[in-house]
Amino acid sequence: MPRSRTFGVLAGTIGAATIAIALTGCVPNKASADAEAISVTLNDEKCTVSTATAPSGAVTFQVTNTGTDVNEFEVLADDKLRIAGEKENVGPGTTVNYVVQLAEGSYYTACKKGMVGSPTSLTKFSVTKGKDTTTSASESKQVSQAVTNYISYVKDQSGQLLTATQAFAKAYEAGDDAAARTQYPAARAFYERIEPTAEQFGDIDPAIDLREADLEAGQNWTGWHRIEKDLWAPAGFTPSDSAGRKVLGDQLVADTQKLYDLVYAKNFSLTIDQISNGAIGLMEEVSRSKITGEEETFSHTDLWDFQANVEGAQVAYGIVRDIAEGKGANGKKVVAQLDTEFAAITTLLDQYKSGDGYVSYAELSTSQVKELSDEVNALSEPLSQLTSIIVK
Repeated sequence: MPRSRTFGVLAGTIGAATIAIALTGCVPNKASADAEAISVTLNDEKCTVSTATAPSGAVTFQVTNTGTDVNEFEVLADDKLRIAGEKENVGPGTTVNYVVQLAEGSYYTACKKGMVGSPTSLTKFSVTKGKDTTTSASESKQVSQAVTNYISYVKDQSGQLLTATQAFAKAYEAGDDAAARTQYPAARAFYERIEPTAEQFGDIDPAIDLREADLEAGQNWTGWHRIEKDLWAPAGFTPSDSAGRKVLGDQLVADTQKLYDLVYAKNFSLTIDQISNGAIGLMEEVSRSKITGEEETFSHTDLWDFQANVEGAQVAYGIVRDIAEGKGANGKKVVAQLDTEFAAITTLLDQYKSGDGYVSYAELSTSQVKELSDEVNALSEPLSQLTSIIVK
């Protein structure tokens, strides 16, 4: 989802010191030199791509942010709407490698300072026919099966999301706040597990999951977090009346139905790099918002989202794991690291379970947040290598 340029204020024992610890502990990895990488420079005014063409196949962009704000690099289809690939959360002073599988055709590159608003610096980018590469029949079958399995997972989660959202909206619209508060984090988990897929559909993610801090002037605020503010109303805020609740609840269900319909459309498809990049993106979501407590500003149910992001990343990784392991010594090494770190972060999160869910994020101490942050970093480092391993 779009990210704010500033971080929200945390409640309870988590204050500014916690945010500082989390941010210093969650810096994207520096990219190693790559002779084949296309250089991309982001700053506060524009983004510049070193070449306007590349051969089809796995294309590596080495993205450097020389500006003062977090930025995002995008590769858009020729209609300038569909996202062929995006690298979010590129922090100031950071260089990262981003690998995306591109077929022959016309595209646009763009950037999005602050990760909000419309893409800027739209520039034509042409992908020409690349060299023929020989892929064994067994590997091709592996890739095809992996994509099929992941699409099935996305459909399953979107179906459960729709059902859970309908029940949640019914309770919210009826004014049953106790039931709605209970259902809120559990229903959102289905969305958090597949958020990178939802983000491919343009306006769907902002409509469903936009936070108040990301609102642009004059923008209509809808979705989960608008309703969250009603259910956990801060001091001085007047929650929506019954008519307003019906509008918000019905809109959330309608937007979730749109997502469901898009995922179940006959032409819906994914590529193997979108699956692995989705796993990477989910952990970036954790490091940029969940670990700071800014995602659930009013409810403080961030640990539910944290867990769902980890689960979604682990499913995506598990689906491509055998492909990565078959890519030589480095593939085996990264797989071993990921197996260890996914187990470690699951064990750590289990410490904060309470009943069927998790404790309020506001209850965590500074040292506990730091421990979570360190484990996110330990997992993110090998995970950042996954796409480059499986597509080359």
